[in-house]
Amino acid sequence: MQHPWHAHYSAGMPTTLDAAGPQTVVALLEHSFVTYRDSDAYVFMGHTLRYGDVDALSTALAAWLQHQPLAQGDCVAIILPNLLSFPVAMAAVLRAGFVAVNINPLYTPRELQHQLQDSGAKAIVVLDRFLPTLDAIVAHTDVATVLVAAGTDLLGLPAGAVLPALADGGSSFVDAIYQGRSLPYHPPVLQPSDPAVLQYTGGTTGVSKGATLLHSTLVANLLASEAWMQPGLQRQARSTQFTIVCALPLYHVFAFVACSLLGMRAGARNILIPNPRDQTAMIALLKPYKLHMFPAVNTLFGALLQHPDFLQLDFSELCISNGGGSSVQAAVAQRWLEVTGCPITEGYGLSETAAAVVCNRTDLELFTGDIGLPMPGVHIRMLDDAGQDVPLGQPGEIAIHGPQVMAGYWKRPEDTAAAFTPEGYFLSGDIGVMDAQGRIRIIDRKKDMLLVNGFNVYPNEIEAVVAQHPGVLECAVVGVPDADTGEAVRLVVVKKDPAVTEADLLAFCAEQLTGYKRPRSVEFIDALPKSALGKVLRRELRV
Repeated sequence: MQHPWHAHYSAGMPTTLDAAGPQTVVALLEHSFVTYRDSDAYVFMGHTLRYGDVDALSTALAAWLQHQPLAQGDCVAIILPNLLSFPVAMAAVLRAGFVAVNINPLYTPRELQHQLQDSGAKAIVVLDRFLPTLDAIVAHTDVATVLVAAGTDLLGLPAGAVLPALADGGSSFVDAIYQGRSLPYHPPVLQPSDPAVLQYTGGTTGVSKGATLLHSTLVANLLASEAWMQPGLQRQARSTQFTIVCALPLYHVFAFVACSLLGMRAGARNILIPNPRDQTAMIALLKPYKLHMFPAVNTLFGALLQHPDFLQLDFSELCISNGGGSSVQAAVAQRWLEVTGCPITEGYGLSETAAAVVCNRTDLELFTGDIGLPMPGVHIRMLDDAGQDVPLGQPGEIAIHGPQVMAGYWKRPEDTAAAFTPEGYFLSGDIGVMDAQGRIRIIDRKKDMLLVNGFNVYPNEIEAVVAQHPGVLECAVVGVPDADTGEAVRLVVVKKDPAVTEADLLAFCAEQLTGYKRPRSVEFIDALPKSALGKVLRRELRV
């Protein structure tokens, strides 16, 4: 089926996905292990794993997992930050025939217990520093196998090193790999329709739910993303191996797909950044390399631009800067282009769509301020509250259809039914506007919208205005109850200039916003609450 946006694709861009491509994530990974065996796959703190290393290590770990009390299709949770152990653990879980459950390592015991209980995970791979959190709740879950990784694992340890037995009875990550080398590995028979990953929603709009991503779901997103980035790759000639900056957490769908899986599909080198909030350390890790792909969120782009050492990095071959997770502000995008010479290509996706399903063309030379066009295989409708299509140019909820969309929420049929239209379109909860070319501009989250005197007010619009004030470092907008207007706009600001006042900002807004959109009050705080990905958590500011 041809859609209006297809006419505005880059030259040669397919409109559908290659049916002859790999059918499962495991097939995709194993093809890369053979094709790029001697190339760098992951770099962490100066240590490198080649594709052949990831192949051998994950095969051994998969064999070990297959000899635990687990059956094909069982869930195995992974609680790891950006360490070399993450890609090995992920590949091993999938190659053993299990379902990987990505978990935020910073979860509290309550949050962790919910996710383990909801997924029904039977085993877990966890970093040793997070064991106290697991210990507090593991008795209330089905977890029977605990595999404990250390931050130093795979950093030059002697082959076959056996670490001391763990006090809690768990097994060490390195020891499991050592034992697995002498155990038989049985490649499972996998179908494209088998679940591969449970990617839990952030929980900012209700209880956290597991988006069930099938092997076919992830492969579809990877093939579409691979095709979409090809025009951008022609922006600069490359003299070294294609190198991706992996500063976003791998347990989040953005980095998991755009960095790890897409990187392995392309034979790229991923530079793992354990703590992007430490920009000094991050820049030091990146200095030895020519950078080619830089996925990030607005807050990370902005923070790096303010660091004095950022200009020392080699951007001579940078060809793709992916922006996602939250809206990229125009002022940040303009400065990024000035410094790096590479425009930020903003896209849009969710856990429920296995990352990006809408994206700007990667061969554009300027930041557009919108999220671009539906990608190959994707169909978008803009719906009103009654589920009817809205006219072009009018705000509507973004509804998504395509092979990149999840099968549903894990073991939650009622939530799944509520998330889809009768025609099978996923209701994103995001409000956007589509033009005649198919380009989409996000207005806001449906549930973040304010209603002031009967008028819809979208926080992103106000935040984009305030971010242009030279005295503002970061800002967020929330609604507060008001006896006269129903809701009033409250502006929360982190100062860049200590001298800026509430009166300054209110006057600034009065110049650029109509009356009902103007903040009624301003609150100054030291830092905005954010998720691990860097999204501002407006819900915490409403308290």
